[in-house]
Amino acid sequence: PRRRTDAIEEALYAHRRSLFGEIAVAFFDTTSLYFEGRGGATLGQRGHSKDFRPQLNQVVLGIVLDEKDRPIASFLWPGNTADVTTLLPVVERLRHRFGVGRICVVADRGMISATTIAAFEAQEIDYILGVRERSSKEVRETVLEDDGVAVPLIIPRQKGETELVAKEIPLAGRRYIVCRNDEEARKDAETRTKLLADLERKLAQGDKKLVANAGYRRFLAAPEGRRFAIDPAKVEADAQFDGIFVLRTNMKLSALAVVLRYRNLVAVEQSFLASKALFATRPVFHRTDDAIRGHIFCTFLALVLRKELLDRLAARSTALPEWQHIVDDLADLSAVEVDQDGRRALLRTAPRTSIDPI
Repeated sequence: PRRRTDAIEEALYAHRRSLFGEIAVAFFDTTSLYFEGRGGATLGQRGHSKDFRPQLNQVVLGIVLDEKDRPIASFLWPGNTADVTTLLPVVERLRHRFGVGRICVVADRGMISATTIAAFEAQEIDYILGVRERSSKEVRETVLEDDGVAVPLIIPRQKGETELVAKEIPLAGRRYIVCRNDEEARKDAETRTKLLADLERKLAQGDKKLVANAGYRRFLAAPEGRRFAIDPAKVEADAQFDGIFVLRTNMKLSALAVVLRYRNLVAVEQSFLASKALFATRPVFHRTDDAIRGHIFCTFLALVLRKELLDRLAARSTALPEWQHIVDDLADLSAVEVDQDGRRALLRTAPRTSIDPI
């Protein structure tokens, strides 16, 4: 089954590839899919559940999109696979299967590791990676404290614009880009204020159960063995990350171009949402690894078809209809075979407005 799915992906890539084109940018992310049963011989494992089902076995699904947001490859790993271990095998398979020479890999902060970056540097692979701001000592103590000049950036989106300020921080041959979104910063501050108010109320009732809650625990301290209390220093330290995201790249693109490429990862997240909410990939009941791979690969093919349909509609229409309207209108199409005077004709019903451009 894996050889068959690889062959299908490679054929799709060859069909859509331009004469001189190759994957200029590869957007990669992962999600998890849980099982109602054991989940195969090797794939179904317990791990960090992005579906908030830690009690169930799961599989890790990775998808790669190209610079036009088209799905080009999918990957499956056992459910206990850490994200940091997936990126290098993905790049190796892309280069081997699709014959890609130069490639820019864009991935979220869960994929970054010293090993991955060292391998990319050694193989001269371009990258734009999100950085773990809180867990990286270099970022916390040096990059975020840099007082370099911040430049305003305007990022277009479907409805309105996103306003950011960004500053570039070169550090010992490494290039960081620190971005702050004031709108997100306000939301982060409001969320923390509500959490602290709730924590105050719960502390008055007792503090034993609060330590098990990671959201509460990061604000608590127990000085000299006394009862837990909110630590103002921890609250202040948390506030420095409000609305902040940090990127690391080895490319010479402008800060705006780097941020735009990174933010396009949302297209992968939307693909995951479509696979779970629109295509009913879950629940998964299969018992063998091969059946699981086949089941989930059908979702990948559905994503390919959905992207093609939306692109055709977008090219000929100013406003895209709701996806469910497209599906309903396609389902209403029918064909009738007519035999008259020795001639046979196939007549199709007229398409509705939403799918007429297709």
